[in-house]
Amino acid sequence: MPELRDVISDLRADGEDLDRLLDGLDESDWALPTPATGWTVKHQIAHLAATFKMAGTAAAHPDVFRTMTASLGEDFDANVRAALSPFLAAAPATLLGIWRAELAAAADALAAVPAGDVVPWLVRPLPPAVLASAGMMELFGHGQDVADALGRQRERTDRLRHLVGFAVRTWDFGYLARGLTAPDTEFRFEITGPSGDMWAFGPPDAPQKVSGPAADFCLLVTRRRHRDDLALVATGAEADAWLDIAQAYRGPAGEGRRPGQFAAARG
Repeated sequence: MPELRDVISDLRADGEDLDRLLDGLDESDWALPTPATGWTVKHQIAHLAATFKMAGTAAAHPDVFRTMTASLGEDFDANVRAALSPFLAAAPATLLGIWRAELAAAADALAAVPAGDVVPWLVRPLPPAVLASAGMMELFGHGQDVADALGRQRERTDRLRHLVGFAVRTWDFGYLARGLTAPDTEFRFEITGPSGDMWAFGPPDAPQKVSGPAADFCLLVTRRRHRDDLALVATGAEADAWLDIAQAYRGPAGEGRRPGQFAAARG
């Protein structure tokens, strides 16, 4: 498991990267549609603000978090709409300040969790480093939607290792989201970071293997690119099938992205 202080530092750095994308946007930019149907740039940042508010509450005030989540209904989309609503009501400049504050508060609260403790979360309690890695997954996915809406390229760094590790940890989420049973076999993941370092997970002799660049792997597991547009290689039938359903988040898979949808700009 990664060191908490390292994940928190990288979480903050990823937030600063997204902040640079948002800096200087005018109101028309905040209203631009993103690849997520029905969601504008403002929706993406409202979602992140809501997510980090929940994470900060879970880490700093676990009883408040448990009470809050106990009232959630069965309709996933309705829960998302309700969480976004107060943030969408804010003007873009106000929302920008709110999202910055919620990210900072969540990072501070997660960093302060005592060693060995876990944080309550939506499905099961998580170590704070794992929840921070999940936050990096949220920043990556929704930040990519913002970058795509703005027509910007993103710089990739080895901070992606936290998201890669989180996606490996949650490798079965794609099956769960579709009511499928995960195969009873071991997977090997050999993922190459932007620096050229290779991050390996799973037995070296596992019959199923996924390999390729970290940025492409992260785009796959956040469902921000179609597998056909990524330089990922699957060895074994189950690994190949996994590339079709991989996701690093719980809940509905969503529509994903079409092959060739971003032919003019990679990643």
